[in-house]
Amino acid sequence: MPGKKGSVHDGLTRRDFLAQTASASLAGGAALALDPAEASEAPADKGLPEMRPDGTYPNVPLRKDAVTVGAMQTRVLPVDGRNPGPDIRKNLDHMLWAADAAQGYGPHKDLLVFHEFPITGWAKWTRSEILKFALEVPGPETERISAKAREHDCYIAFGTYAQDRDWPRHVISMSVVIAPDGEVVSKQWKHRNIHSAFAEFELFTSSVYDVLDRYVEMYGWDAVIPVARTDIGNLCMTACQWEPDLYRAMAMKGAELIVRTATGGAPPDVGVMSRVNRVYGVLVNNSVSPGNRYFLEAAGGGGSAVFGPDGKALAASEHDAEDVVTARIPLAEFRRTHRVPDRYPAIYRHVLDYPEVRFEPGAFVEELPETLQESAQYFRKRAKW
Repeated sequence: MPGKKGSVHDGLTRRDFLAQTASASLAGGAALALDPAEASEAPADKGLPEMRPDGTYPNVPLRKDAVTVGAMQTRVLPVDGRNPGPDIRKNLDHMLWAADAAQGYGPHKDLLVFHEFPITGWAKWTRSEILKFALEVPGPETERISAKAREHDCYIAFGTYAQDRDWPRHVISMSVVIAPDGEVVSKQWKHRNIHSAFAEFELFTSSVYDVLDRYVEMYGWDAVIPVARTDIGNLCMTACQWEPDLYRAMAMKGAELIVRTATGGAPPDVGVMSRVNRVYGVLVNNSVSPGNRYFLEAAGGGGSAVFGPDGKALAASEHDAEDVVTARIPLAEFRRTHRVPDRYPAIYRHVLDYPEVRFEPGAFVEELPETLQESAQYFRKRAKW
């Protein structure tokens, strides 16, 4: 989880040094140069899973044998970028009301998972506009969510635009997990942005891939694909869709429940992902968005579901209205026989290690585009084909 301190030298942590250097380099338009000697790490710090002879993986004792999950298919309403405060409060109020409603009927939910942007929504804002309302984690908004987690004795997870003092002017798409005691136990960055998915623009959120070297310097390799080892299971969260290598890597590191948050569309591969990697999967998409100022209210809503390790849906929403998709996961029974996926690297490594990629990592260490259109121009120049 991002937040690990670097080594201290003359009273300044490596993390603080990198943050200051990054700020200066962006202001001057220069790239951040890392000392290769300092960047080198021992193999033990490569974030690799703890491989055990029997195929088991690190975890912590479960609070109960079965875990009940609620996928919160709630509305997505973009805030007003010129005056975001009132809309942030309204969206957060609705999110907390939905948590109350979910716990108000049916079984108690041990985990409530919201979609990608329940608090901020999504629109074609500029970087400067988003930085007016992107959440600080922890911060005032997460304090209210923490209070709700304590009230209902449950985990609450959600996606959000976020900002961090160590990453000045970076906009982060972050998945947040809050424990029943109110503590933020995991902050998982989006791993990689899709490219060429939109005709006239590219996303400018800073994914792990877009700042990879600096990210590893600050947090270590284990945080590149983090696993939140909680007492309701090993959780991984991502807003990345159609990334089979990512989901396999999560499973290899001991993920038992892979949560995918979405906005404006429910990708149909989550069941297949669960079956291939033999893990539980949760897909949380938004519902309809009445009164949306930026796009049609029913665009891409619905489809939230919970899948078992056989790829079959345990529960699914049958409409695009607001909904709580609830499923009971017998995690203790699952854990007794579950093992990490089999690996056959000898036959695949020569392809997977092929050095040529269309976009090299680290794009947003060098430059931070202000608009989505400027981001598109920037990546067109960086593309190798």
